[in-house]
Amino acid sequence: MISWEDFEKVELRVGTIVEVQPFPEARKPAYKLKVDFGPEVGVRKSSAQITELYSKEDLLGKQVLAVTNFPPKQIGPFISECLVTGFKTEAGVVTLVSPDSEVENGERLF
Repeated sequence: MISWEDFEKVELRVGTIVEVQPFPEARKPAYKLKVDFGPEVGVRKSSAQITELYSKEDLLGKQVLAVTNFPPKQIGPFISECLVTGFKTEAGVVTLVSPDSEVENGERLF
């Protein structure tokens, strides 16, 4: 069990995917994403292994939930600045977490 204070330390924010690029250097098929979290946080980069369920066109403009206060992480030649969240399906592919209705970029999950 964690405390409420521990949970509050995790910044889970909504952002809009504004750029999707292939990531051929990744060990598993992945995209390089740029996600806009609004003026307070800005645009952050992330790597995501979501190529099985999503095309680049599907992702552009999609709002996603991400952790924005992890330290940057080196993934091969790429530095990831946030963690886009998702769930694994029974088949082992990732489906993204996103709001049912559009919300302002940067809003925190509470």
